[in-house]
Amino acid sequence: QVQLVESGGGLVQPGGSLRLSCAASGFSFSSYAMRWYRQAPGKEREWVARITSAGGSTNYADSVKGRFTTSRDNAKNTLYLQMNSLKADDTAVYYCNVWKEGMDHWGKGTLVTVSS
Repeated sequence: QVQLVESGGGLVQPGGSLRLSCAASGFSFSSYAMRWYRQAPGKEREWVARITSAGGSTNYADSVKGRFTTSRDNAKNTLYLQMNSLKADDTAVYYCNVWKEGMDHWGKGTLVTVSS
């Protein structure tokens, strides 16, 4: 059974940084590309970043490019999202995601609030 558990969210001031983690279990983590999504209050969930199974390639939404970096440690079955230069518009619940066997699997998310 796929399990994804996000952590690391919290309250941060504009311009600050946070690092999110996603602990994965129940599947062969190193075999799958992973994604980050976010959902701001009153808005639809949007894709943020993607990383290939071995971590050799990443892609980002234009809204976070140059500020966010995703990485993974396949030995620890953990996905990361380093978020720098945070803005109020980055306030959202952040989710990690894996597409496996024709299904999307999601964690419960972690809340990031950017406010002074």
